[in-house]
Amino acid sequence: MVVIEKDEDGYYVASVPELRGCHTQGKTLDEVIENIRDAASLCLEVEQEDEEVKMEFIGVHTLEI
Repeated sequence: MVVIEKDEDGYYVASVPELRGCHTQGKTLDEVIENIRDAASLCLEVEQEDEEVKMEFIGVHTLEI
């Protein structure tokens, strides 16, 4: 799953919640999709090298602030 949002400056911001630290941004939707593919590939490589830290997905929550 990839989460894509648009920030107040008009940039698209994408993240992969299942991959710790996997996030990127882009000026266009196409750019952010390309960037998150690259970021996810790199995060998966690092995760394979770093087997000691395993996280379990618990769920998604919406918070009002």
